[in-house]
Amino acid sequence: MRRADGILLVNLGTPAAPTAAAVRSYLAEFLSDPRVVELPRLLWWPILHGIVLRLRPARSAEKYAAVWTAQGSPLAVHTARQAALLAAQLAGSPATAGLRVAHAMRYGAPSIADGVAQLSAQGCTTLRVVPLYPQYARSTTLSVRDVLEALRLAGRANLPALEMVEDFHQHPAYIAALAAGVRRHWAAQGQGEVLLMSFHGLPKRAVQRGDPYERHCRATARQLAQALALDEQRTRVTFQSRFGPAQWLEPYTEPTLEALARDGVRRVDVVTPGFVADCLETLEEIGLGARAAFLDRGGREFHLLPCLNESAEWIDALAQIALEHPAPPV
Repeated sequence: MRRADGILLVNLGTPAAPTAAAVRSYLAEFLSDPRVVELPRLLWWPILHGIVLRLRPARSAEKYAAVWTAQGSPLAVHTARQAALLAAQLAGSPATAGLRVAHAMRYGAPSIADGVAQLSAQGCTTLRVVPLYPQYARSTTLSVRDVLEALRLAGRANLPALEMVEDFHQHPAYIAALAAGVRRHWAAQGQGEVLLMSFHGLPKRAVQRGDPYERHCRATARQLAQALALDEQRTRVTFQSRFGPAQWLEPYTEPTLEALARDGVRRVDVVTPGFVADCLETLEEIGLGARAAFLDRGGREFHLLPCLNESAEWIDALAQIALEHPAPPV
C-alpha cells in the first residue's frame, strides 16, 4: 500500500453540550454500540431505554457542567488542538508538508464518516487512522475499525484506502511524553510519596475472553515507572470508571486512594496514561471525586497531573505514531 497522504485522529466522543438532552443523545449512541455493552440486545434494550437513558443523563450533565469550558468540552477542545498542532508540525517539514490532518469522534461530532469525507474532499487517497487509545480494547479500538469497515463495505464512491494504527501502548515516544509530563509537574510542584497510574476500567469478562487491554495497561505503567526510576513501593496501578453490576478490572482507583490515605500517605500524584486528552473521566471523576475521597480519609495533598494534551513531547510522539507505527489495512 502506498504511503498515506491523510491522517485521521479519532477520540471517543463527547456530548455537544452539558445538558440532559445532549447527554441523552450521546449516551444513546455510545451505549447502543455492541462493542461497549456486550449483552444480548433483547436484554439490554429495555434496560438502556427504560432505565439508563431516563435516569443517567441529568446526573451526567451535572458532571459535564463541572468541567465544561468557555470553548466547549475539554475532550473536543484538546483533540481539535492536537490535530491542528500535528498538521502544523507536518507542514513544517518538506517530507511531510503535503499530508492532511483531520480529527473525528467515535460517538458524536464530527463523526468518523465526516472526517473521512473531509480528507477525501482534500484529495487524500490513502488515510492512516489513529485511534487515540494507547491501549487496545475491543470496546474502543475495534469499535473504530467496525465503522471503517462499514464505510468500506458500503462502497462509497472515492473512498480512500484505509489503514489503522491498532495501539501504541509501548511506543518509546509515547512513554517519553508521559514521563516528561510527570517530571515537569514534579519540577514545579515537588514529588508525592506515591504515583498512582489510573486507567479506564474494563469488565473482567472481556479480559477473560482474550482482550489484551489489561496487559497493555500494565506494560505502559511498568515502562513509565522505569522511565521515572520508580520502584513498586512508589507506584500503584488502578482502574476507574466502572459501570453496571459486573466485575471490572481491579484494583479500583477510588478505594485504593482511600486505603493510601488511611495508611498514612500524605501526598499522592495521579496520572492517567490511558487518556491522551483531559476529559470528564480525568477532570471530574479523578480531579473532583477521587480527590475528595483521598482528602476525606486523611490525605493532605492530591495532585492530578494533566494529560498529554498539547504538550510538545506528545505532538512529536503523535507524529511518529501517525507516520511510522504499524497500521494494518482495513
